[in-house]
Amino acid sequence: MKAPCLGALIALLTTFGCSSQEDAWGPTTHVDRVARIDPDYVDVVIPPNIAPLNFRVLEPGVEYRVAIRSRSGQSISVRADSPDIRIPSAPWKELLADHPGESLEIDVSARSEDGTWRRFAPITNRIAADSIDGYLAYRLLKPLYNKYVHIGIYQRHLESFDEFTILENRHADSACLNCHTFVRNKPDPMVLHTRGSHGLTMLLAEDGDVTTINTRTPFNKSPAAYTSWHPEGRHIAFSVNKVSLFFHTDPTRESREVFDAGSDLAVYRVADNMLTTTAAISDPGRAETWPEWSPAGGYLYFSSAPVTPIENFDRVRYDLMRIAYDIESHTWGELETVLTAAETGLTVTQPKISPDGRWLVFTMAEHGNFPVFEASADLYVMDLSEGGYRRLDINSDRTESWHAWSSNGRWLVFSSKRRDGLFARPYFSYVDDAGTFHRPVLMPQQDPGFYDSFIKTYNVPVFVTGRVEIDQRDLARAIYAPSKAVTAQLDPRVAAKLATPGSGVTDEPSEPYTSGSR
Repeated sequence: MKAPCLGALIALLTTFGCSSQEDAWGPTTHVDRVARIDPDYVDVVIPPNIAPLNFRVLEPGVEYRVAIRSRSGQSISVRADSPDIRIPSAPWKELLADHPGESLEIDVSARSEDGTWRRFAPITNRIAADSIDGYLAYRLLKPLYNKYVHIGIYQRHLESFDEFTILENRHADSACLNCHTFVRNKPDPMVLHTRGSHGLTMLLAEDGDVTTINTRTPFNKSPAAYTSWHPEGRHIAFSVNKVSLFFHTDPTRESREVFDAGSDLAVYRVADNMLTTTAAISDPGRAETWPEWSPAGGYLYFSSAPVTPIENFDRVRYDLMRIAYDIESHTWGELETVLTAAETGLTVTQPKISPDGRWLVFTMAEHGNFPVFEASADLYVMDLSEGGYRRLDINSDRTESWHAWSSNGRWLVFSSKRRDGLFARPYFSYVDDAGTFHRPVLMPQQDPGFYDSFIKTYNVPVFVTGRVEIDQRDLARAIYAPSKAVTAQLDPRVAAKLATPGSGVTDEPSEPYTSGSR
């Protein structure tokens, strides 16, 4: 017979909580409230395939006992001499997998030095019936003003605590590693942007190969910045931005500010290495940014604002627009207004549409194009089938931004600074059939106190259905010694318009993108 494993000794599947068991512990007092725990995993909906929600009990005691159980009786028991509760993975995984759609209760008891137990009211959560994508890709960096210091792109296996490196800039000539994007949440192909001493390039990783793409053309001397893959996987919409990071002394807001002095949109066609655009999305009098394809691929959504002097940075507010595009004929439709700043009184950025095409989630803040620096930034949702928009209940009084959908449209990930106002952390919110966004779950960590000491911020979190397999050495070599490199060609129809006065296509390309994304 095999010896019992340590996990089985720590956590036993049992029917926890009967009075005889309490009698065996000693005197017990029932407390008519739930225990305070951190992270605050209370009244949340959790994925049925998430790693254990380890937590710290914020109640005094010298011993702790926790029971985690489904309504049907299956239970995990954990005993600890410290307030740190670490739930064994195997029984946790089994419990969640066996009870999707059911309630999940957490009983917390704490023993005082005099031997008396306090048993708190059970914490009630719910196990969703819909799974979350298996991986989350994100960028980690310190919340500093140095662009290229200790930056990396990573992927976390959400069913465990395993984290894998996609690329760290210490292996990539200290380049700035920027936004990473995928097609329909699949790990391949992937686009990753880099900026450093070897230039400003876009890396396309596909089928084990990496292509270094120079997206600068006579239309845009700046490279691609914010990007969005067309759902068919051969067209990439991107912005070219003329932005700067500056500081001000207004004590009522974040001292950093990102200002966009002018930006345009373009589409890169992967198959023929061609870049195209149109006057409606490259108006020299307006700044167009934050592109997002509709799930069916017929429309390109984006944010747009009048070009404004930097002295008026706090008056800049973006409208939400869209334009039709036919990928077969490479023709554009008419520009349409979706939501204006005049209607909302706020700036509209970062549009993201659910895979079924119904829900458009976007960020609104008091001003500007870069919500991650704005404490006023909140998430809103628009019903594209019935119209109307609303502020989501999952917001806090601090910054919410960098959101993305899961492949099944049931989960929204976003970065929030709600814990301390400084570090952005990834949260998952369940979205049901009615469009209700449920109280979010902070991405769990093996160490319950992880977020108290981790001094890097998470941004650009993106759900991925599988692990990104490209070797980071191949990605690094594509930056400083590319073996497969191409320079984008400008569509002749666009090139002809560059020499036409008043064409609406900018003939004064933006300067290189200079700001890190915090």
